[in-house]
Amino acid sequence: MTTRLSDIAAHAGVSEATVSRVLNGKQGVSSGTRQAVLTALDVLGYERPARLRQQRAGLIGLIVPELSNPIFPAFAEAVESALARHGYMAVLCSQAPGGVAEDDYIEMLLERGVAGIIFVNGLHANARSDRARYVRLLDQGLPIVLVNGFRDDIDAPHVSNDDAASLEAAVGHLAAMGHRRIGLAIGQEQYVPTRRKTEGFRRGMARHAGAAEVDDLIVNTMYTVEGGQAAAQRLLDQGCTAICCGNDMMALGAIRAARQRGLRVPQEVSVVGFDDSPLTAYLDPPLTTIRQSVRAMSLAAVDTLLQEISGTRAHRAELLYRPELVVRSSTAAAPTADQAAASVPAQTAPAGS
Repeated sequence: MTTRLSDIAAHAGVSEATVSRVLNGKQGVSSGTRQAVLTALDVLGYERPARLRQQRAGLIGLIVPELSNPIFPAFAEAVESALARHGYMAVLCSQAPGGVAEDDYIEMLLERGVAGIIFVNGLHANARSDRARYVRLLDQGLPIVLVNGFRDDIDAPHVSNDDAASLEAAVGHLAAMGHRRIGLAIGQEQYVPTRRKTEGFRRGMARHAGAAEVDDLIVNTMYTVEGGQAAAQRLLDQGCTAICCGNDMMALGAIRAARQRGLRVPQEVSVVGFDDSPLTAYLDPPLTTIRQSVRAMSLAAVDTLLQEISGTRAHRAELLYRPELVVRSSTAAAPTADQAAASVPAQTAPAGS
């Protein structure tokens, strides 16, 4: 096939002179522009020049948060495995606190000529973040898929867990065992998953526990063990007999907070996690939690990205995956009135005084 510079230039949104510089390996072209031209070559079905073939799209960027939360290594493993079956290799970029930022990872991936990027709980999940970084990639013709954190202002495929349904199911499970004073230990409010989980919690409390006003039962903190512990302390002060948590790490913190007060889990306090991270079944007690469909979501993200790479525009509606409530031993029937009263510590002064 004869390479037509005008076709490539039109698709990449650059001049024919710029296309020529990229094809001939000349300097003076930004990494973003270079990637836009290479992507245009792939989409239009042109063969890359021999000198550029080693940069050919055998690489897919995979950006995830820190790997200390076991759910993210689970996503990484599932995505990497799915890509390998299609002959692609994932370039894993994890964002440890104080480490390389997402924008820097994006530039590094573009320089390596990746064919696309999958973002798992990236900055897109922060409703206050600037969408410009993603718009720029899309304008360059680079396929991307966003996992968990739907943004209707980003014209890209989204794959998400149904967070609202997850928390509603958790509340329904606890309410069915007699709990009415149910708390929510959740992460920062600006995150889309946080907002959806909170929405599901409110809906579940209204529907299953008859509670319309639950603001005092919601504590926003960090998605960490320490965050869960701090939130649980406040919720136990509110007389909660059960606590829903934003992830399994927070659930570990909630269990720690209960035990520090001499409370037994689940006899006096029930705890529900979120994610069904590896090893949660082996905790003491084994953790009742919400299982994300990690494998199905990862396969969908990979299939959607490869569809975009092939030049076929993927459906833009959010792919929403139904979670599963996994009941184990960290939840039980609500304690009696006497037990619940005994679990509330006497307070001689307002909290924080």
